Amino acid sequence: MKPIFPQLPGFNDTATATAFTAQLRSPYKAEVPMKIDESLLFTVGLGLINCTNPNSPRCQGPNGTRFAASINNVSFVFPRRNSLMQAYYQGQPGIFTTDFPPVPPIQFDYTGNVSRGLWQPVKATKLFKLRYRSKVQIVFQGTSIVTVENHPMHLHGYEFYVIGSGFGNFNPGTDPAKFNLIDPPRRNTIGTPPGGWVAIRFEADNPGIWLLHCHIDTHLPWGLAMAFLVENGVGELQTVQPPPLDLPRC
Repeated sequence: MKPIFPQLPGFNDTATATAFTAQLRSPYKAEVPMKIDESLLFTVGLGLINCTNPNSPRCQGPNGTRFAASINNVSFVFPRRNSLMQAYYQGQPGIFTTDFPPVPPIQFDYTGNVSRGLWQPVKATKLFKLRYRSKVQIVFQGTSIVTVENHPMHLHGYEFYVIGSGFGNFNPGTDPAKFNLIDPPRRNTIGTPPGGWVAIRFEADNPGIWLLHCHIDTHLPWGLAMAFLVENGVGELQTVQPPPLDLPRC
C-alpha cells in the first residue's frame, strides 16, 4: 500500500512557523520576573570585516572582506591565554572587560536599509556584569545587515521565559503591552524571527560567567556571542565553588 505523506509547510513559510510557535504556553502559571533591574536591547546579526590580506582563504566576503557577526556591534573574541572564569576569579587582567553595551551603541533602522558604514563590528572580549538575583529582560533585535536570518540564541547556565516576539523593529512604547507574563514557554534557546525581535526574562540566580551565543555553527566563531558575569551572592550556596586542588592545568 502506498504511504500517505503529510502536507508540510515550506521551509521558508515563516507565517506558518510563527503561528505555530505563538501557541506554545507553559502548562502552569509561570514565575515571570515582573520588576526588571536590567532591561537590555541586543542587536544580533551578521557583518563584514575588512581584510588586511584580501587573498587569504578566510576573506570570502564581498570586496575583500571576511564574514563576521556580532551582538550590539561587538564581535566576541574568545580568549586564548586563559578561560574567562579563571581570569575573573584569579584577578588576571587583560583577558576581558566588563563594558559590554546594554543597548546598541548607535540607534538605526535595524531591519531596514542599513548604511554600509554600520556593517563592520568591533572585535573585543566584553562581558556584562549582573548582580546576583537581578531580574533581567533581553530583547533580541535581528538586523538586516548582510541578510536577515533566524539566530537561535542560547544562554548557558539558565532557562528563561519567552514573553513576546514580532517582526520589524521592537517598539518599547507599544510592544511590551503584548507581552505574555502569565504562562509563557520556558526555554534555554530561542530563535530571533527573521527581520524581527524576541523578548525573554530570567532571574540571575546562578553565579559565574555564562556564554550567550548563536547556535549556528559558523556564527559562533564569527563572533555572535557575549558573556554575562553574574556576581556571587551571600553565603556558600550563592557563591561559585573554588576549583579542586587536583584540577588539571590546561
